[in-house]
Amino acid sequence: MQITLMVVFAVLSYLIGALPTAFLVAKAHGIDIRKVGSGNVGATNVFRTLGKWWGLFTFTMDALKGLIPALVFPAIAGAWLGYDGKREYLGLVCAGLAVAGHNWPVYLRFKGGKGVATSTGALIGLAPLAGAIGLGTWVLIFLPTRFVSLSSITAALAVAASAWIFHRGNGPVLPSVLTLLAVVLIVRHRDNMVRLLRGTENRIEFGKKK
Repeated sequence: MQITLMVVFAVLSYLIGALPTAFLVAKAHGIDIRKVGSGNVGATNVFRTLGKWWGLFTFTMDALKGLIPALVFPAIAGAWLGYDGKREYLGLVCAGLAVAGHNWPVYLRFKGGKGVATSTGALIGLAPLAGAIGLGTWVLIFLPTRFVSLSSITAALAVAASAWIFHRGNGPVLPSVLTLLAVVLIVRHRDNMVRLLRGTENRIEFGKKK
């Protein structure tokens, strides 16, 4: 029963994470998000293509894709379904699969986004302090540079470091998983890193129209 329960929640986590919010929002406006802007199926490309409010909506929905599996699924398993295993491990598995679903969604032939928003939601559910440090780092880098990619990469490094500093009291599992998520996020930004080095990366500009 315990294993079956974990498998069910794991599959649900992947399928929820794989819901292509950016693709669906853009499609509702008659746009294929994969063929405009950066081509990335994520909130930043929606922001550039459809405006800040749709970008924020997409980010929020993508964050919920990580938060619900990481926080809500373990609570349901324990309180309603009698799961007596370690809930934090179930949350880690579900969070990781939700991020994997966003990055490699079955609905879009496994070509998805970069996992920033979904990882943020998962962090809030798993390690709020590390999430707060990551968010603060993101803001500190973004405000002067306007580079979403650079901000996300730096925030991922900050999350991994803070996880080992503040969240290793119960063992290395949580810091290891958060470090793995950070590595995946950074690798997903490898093209952005090349453009940053070449000076061709796009900035986010507020109040300007194309």
